[in-house]
Amino acid sequence: MNNPIIIGLAAWFFPGAGHLIQKRSKRGLLIAAAIWTLFIVGVLSGGAYYPGFNFAEGALLFLLNVFAKLGNGLGAIAAFLLSVEPSPNTPALATFEYGGRMVETAGLLNYLAIIDAIDIYLGRKK
Repeated sequence: MNNPIIIGLAAWFFPGAGHLIQKRSKRGLLIAAAIWTLFIVGVLSGGAYYPGFNFAEGALLFLLNVFAKLGNGLGAIAAFLLSVEPSPNTPALATFEYGGRMVETAGLLNYLAIIDAIDIYLGRKK
């Protein structure tokens, strides 16, 4: 693959894909396993429905929350679809807020994985 934009988009959409495209299988699988495990545990803890912050509470906190969740790529789409019709008892879960933070952390880790994949492509990292 000779296009860093395609590598970056693939790495964003599916965590670890940017490394897998570049034949870095071990690193790609490790990244995919770590990010998807964090994301899935977060969703099962009620994190897909966790609203985080509202725009009225502070625009910066709201934008950071949205930015972090969008880092999940395919996971962000899945989390959105799961949060459209949430279970009525989801907010009562003791892990509700932790799940939301796990989903956000998975997105932020994926941004780091995207940068790593592009750095490998550009030869700045081996």
